[in-house]
Amino acid sequence: MENQNQNQPALNTANKGSFLQSTTAKMIMVGVLTLVLLIPLQYVKELIYERSERKKEVVSEVTQLWGEDVFFYGPILKVPYKSYTETAVLDSKTKQTVIQRNTSISYAFFFPETLNNTSDIKKNSSLKRGIYNNVVFTAEMKFNGNFGKPNFEKLGIKEADLLWDKAALVVKTTNLKSIKSDLNIKLNNQTFTFESKEEEDNFYGTLETGAFDYKTLAANNKLDFNFTMKYNGSNSVKFIPIGKTTQISLNSDWESPSFEGMFAANDTTKTISNKGFHADWKILHINRSFSQQYDSKIPNLNGYSFGVKLIETVDEYQQNERASKYGFLVIGLTFLIFFLIQSVNKINIHIFQYTMLGLALIMFYTLLISITEHSSFSLAYLIASVAVIGMIVLYSVSILKTKKFPLFIGLSLAGLYSFIYVIIQLENYALLVGSIGLFIILGLVMYFSRKIDWNNTAN
Repeated sequence: MENQNQNQPALNTANKGSFLQSTTAKMIMVGVLTLVLLIPLQYVKELIYERSERKKEVVSEVTQLWGEDVFFYGPILKVPYKSYTETAVLDSKTKQTVIQRNTSISYAFFFPETLNNTSDIKKNSSLKRGIYNNVVFTAEMKFNGNFGKPNFEKLGIKEADLLWDKAALVVKTTNLKSIKSDLNIKLNNQTFTFESKEEEDNFYGTLETGAFDYKTLAANNKLDFNFTMKYNGSNSVKFIPIGKTTQISLNSDWESPSFEGMFAANDTTKTISNKGFHADWKILHINRSFSQQYDSKIPNLNGYSFGVKLIETVDEYQQNERASKYGFLVIGLTFLIFFLIQSVNKINIHIFQYTMLGLALIMFYTLLISITEHSSFSLAYLIASVAVIGMIVLYSVSILKTKKFPLFIGLSLAGLYSFIYVIIQLENYALLVGSIGLFIILGLVMYFSRKIDWNNTAN
């Protein structure tokens, strides 16, 4: 009885050691380790986010100095007229009510019959602050068109009340501080100058010509205009189609445009290539639901704007963020490869060695983001993947005591990193290619593990 009790602890210890060495226990420990490694991987993702936010701050600072979005709304004919109000006043002497007629100046606004624009947008990549390149543009915008005879009858304004000699042209546009041209406009071959005016509108700035006599200048009831504006800008160029017929033509060396707004560009003439893009719009007054003339106030028609947004399809931080999302997959598949090698060939790999392998895989993402900030994403990806794969292969030689399996591991990681790189570069087919790739990987794992006797793999 005493001998039996004395042997019991030894038996329990043996069973405990057998469990710790069993395949199930190793799978549990490797699985737990994989989950634990998500913590440093999350820190890496937060680092990428922090660096991305820092870039946005720098880009915002630079664009505020250089120039922001360009919205254009004009030109608009502004004609003053006399308006009258009647006020009932009590006469203190006669104690009778007297009607007083007060005269004030109001304004009528008319949109052009035709509005044509041709714009050349050139990107400027010379601006750099610290390690960040800020891609902005210069835009040369040429406008021409004409005004017909203003229709005051629709506004209920009498001809006798019009002050034709105090007419002016108005342009509303954003980014006034970044206009880089003389603001001259030709009206029937006479030159006038735009001047900036105070405006309650917090979005648009206002440019207005000096007063001119409309009847004298437009003797045949037709007022032609022609002017050019040059901007420093960033992000987007948009227009509002106030002409009865509006035609816009944009040319740029920007290779990744996004056409936005109420109206679509003409598909038959639109072209996009790695050298830039060309786009045309033709919009008639029947295509939009607003009038050609207004009384007292120019309406807010931003909802009818259209144009182009100049974008970076995927910047380096977005690419890093997308790469980091596959971190769990890379760690899990790498651990799976080592575990299968360990199980098939009865090689004992300690949990500490798995930990070192996992940390090496996480270092890939810190190398990737740090190198990307000083070079291209593609080059950074190549350097980081070669460095990490090389480290893991050399470490595998020391723990597996052979060169055959480390070579297989290196080729597997190279294929996995290449597969992830391809997915990151794709946009429309990323999900499809990723799903097919993962399906193939799962099939390969099932194939190579089909003959393993999981009930008899304990060391």
